[in-house]
Amino acid sequence: MPSSSSVSTISECIVFPQHKSAIKSLRLSVFDLPMLSCEYMQMGVLLSQPPLPISSLISRLQRSLSTTLSYFPALAGRLSTHPSGHLHILCNDSGIEFVHAEAKHLFIDDILIPVDVPNCFKEFFAFDNTLSYAARHKPLAAVQVTELGDGIFVGCTVNHAVTDGTSFWNFFNTFAEICRGAMDISKLPDFRRNTVFDSRAVLRFPEGGPSANFSGDKPLSERIFHFSRESILRIKLKANKRLMDPTEIHTEIVGKQCNDNWTVTNGVINGNRTSEISSFQSLCAQLWRAVTRARKLDGDKTTTFRMAVNCRHRLEPRLHPLYFGNAIQSIRTVAVVGDLLSRDLIWSGDLLQQNVVEHDDAKVRSGVKVWERNPTLLPLGNSDGASITMGSSPRFPMYDNDFGWGPPMAVRSGRANKFDGKISAFPGREGGGSVDLEVVLLPETMAGLETDMEFMQYVS
Repeated sequence: MPSSSSVSTISECIVFPQHKSAIKSLRLSVFDLPMLSCEYMQMGVLLSQPPLPISSLISRLQRSLSTTLSYFPALAGRLSTHPSGHLHILCNDSGIEFVHAEAKHLFIDDILIPVDVPNCFKEFFAFDNTLSYAARHKPLAAVQVTELGDGIFVGCTVNHAVTDGTSFWNFFNTFAEICRGAMDISKLPDFRRNTVFDSRAVLRFPEGGPSANFSGDKPLSERIFHFSRESILRIKLKANKRLMDPTEIHTEIVGKQCNDNWTVTNGVINGNRTSEISSFQSLCAQLWRAVTRARKLDGDKTTTFRMAVNCRHRLEPRLHPLYFGNAIQSIRTVAVVGDLLSRDLIWSGDLLQQNVVEHDDAKVRSGVKVWERNPTLLPLGNSDGASITMGSSPRFPMYDNDFGWGPPMAVRSGRANKFDGKISAFPGREGGGSVDLEVVLLPETMAGLETDMEFMQYVS
């Protein structure tokens, strides 16, 4: 594999919105501000060779991006601090960065076939190692188009204090939609700020601004684990097996059974559950157990599984599904290592499921109030060596990015916000409920995971 440093920049420019912004300013919310200590989000799509010259492609992408920014004026703005101390996005049409790069010595098979994710993907994104706080002096977003020997990689980098995954992929999908010729976009973002997230609480920063609160210098292994729809249904069946009469067990579990009352108190299952363990919660439980086993932790140590959840539909009244900004909270599930490994998948799945079910309007609003009393930055990382952080979502429309010559061949991320135990969930390319997990672990933990047959039997 050639060195990733051989990715070379051909040109750089600023792309401005086609039309002036009607929005003047957007105050960062209680969910935006904690993200200022996170690095810019980096996600991109690998596409086949386009049927047009590269010069024509670059011009087409730049025009499409300009049109897209007219619908997403916040991304073409800059961060600014109000005299009161509040941070705002000034929607001043300052534009975003556009990079044309090439790595023609790399071919699609070179970067997709290896078991471990090649380092070259880290070179396909702009604003590497850049905290979101730095946007006071930088664009809020960038697009890098990298020519490969037989394809194209379109990498998008966006400030995490401005967007979460829902907003990010709506922007990316719109960019692709316009590039393939759409006259009107199908999903307009909602920029209203009259929500529970809009607060007058001020987040104070240390002298010189925040720093990354996780170490990015440890050697890490990164791999994509693919789970077919059938494999996930098998895991889900295993996690829900106790809830059904044996005569009713079949391949498809679609949530029609198990609507009784089941609660978990201090890790103890009581009564009948309120709903079944979902496919994704079952997969998360399986991963949590396998990674914890591979880490060879002491049985009396505590392990934590953190899962980012979308709060748009959890509030009453609900937020607009395309509310632009961050609308996520982290759900924290804790277990003693000995309990997690000695009990079955049903037990760990129930812990995760119960926390997700209980995260309702009251929990969201309570979290907002807690933060307002003590505004803090998001604590990323794995300081105790026993944590897992699940981000992204297999529900995001990552493969809806057809720029005019076919859907993506793969979705990949950059270097940003990665540490031991960081997991990102993507939809599988074939759709239908398949899932890809981007798993980042210490090399020795990854080696243990890859030999864990309880986990690997479901990987294809």
